[in-house]
Amino acid sequence: MDIALLIKAAIMGVVEGLTEFLPISSTGHLILAGALLGFDDERAKVFDLAIQTGAIFAVILVYWQKLRATVLALPTERQAQRFALNVLIAFVPAVVMGLLLGKAIKAHLFTPVVVASSFIVGGFIILWAEARHEKRPELARVDSVDDMSPLDALKIGLVQCLAMVPGTSRSGATIIGGMLLGLSRRASTDFSFYLAIPTLIGAGAYSLYKDRALLSVADVPMFAVGLLFAFLSAWLCIRWLLRYVAAHSFEPFAWYRIVFGLVVLVTAHFGWVSWAA
Repeated sequence: MDIALLIKAAIMGVVEGLTEFLPISSTGHLILAGALLGFDDERAKVFDLAIQTGAIFAVILVYWQKLRATVLALPTERQAQRFALNVLIAFVPAVVMGLLLGKAIKAHLFTPVVVASSFIVGGFIILWAEARHEKRPELARVDSVDDMSPLDALKIGLVQCLAMVPGTSRSGATIIGGMLLGLSRRASTDFSFYLAIPTLIGAGAYSLYKDRALLSVADVPMFAVGLLFAFLSAWLCIRWLLRYVAAHSFEPFAWYRIVFGLVVLVTAHFGWVSWAA
């Protein structure tokens, strides 16, 4: 058993869990962390997608009561049916775009420079969205995910596709996109979590199936460690984030994105840090 590899898997799991649901891009952080750890070959890319499932288990645990109630009410209650339909509608654009463009994006955009640039651009978009939200709070017409329309869901699903560019952040795109489209900060955050369930499970399962030839039974411990640490760190992060959004804006995350992106660009430009393999 390669202890060094398991340690790398644990570190990557923690990075995934802590960044997946914050508007700072888990994919971007995994690319950068993988470059620093020397864990960035084709097998590692499959690993990065697969351990997202661990983070999703944390979402299911935190939202278990809502999810269970919705499933039980699906046959009879219209509200539950509308909620499930909205999640499905928002999920479809990512499937279509992933199948059409996923391969090309992985081949050309999974680089530290693209990630850092996306960090910076996304940071300024968050600052703009928060300023807009503060000046015109009346634009938040949807207070709860149960009040969303199918059109709201479709718009958020389309915005989620922007997260295919590494460094953009899936949660950032859906949360900030939702706020710009008329959802409250809490409604946007909740729907982002719910939408993550089919999106990340689907992406992980598809990646494992498509690249199964790269894997072997010997990789099971590595994946198990990554999943476990992703689950634990995501569970802690989600519980903290839900308390945070009740009384705070996302501006600190915007400044983090901008500063971190600049650090990556500057250190890469001067050769101080080797962010690429």
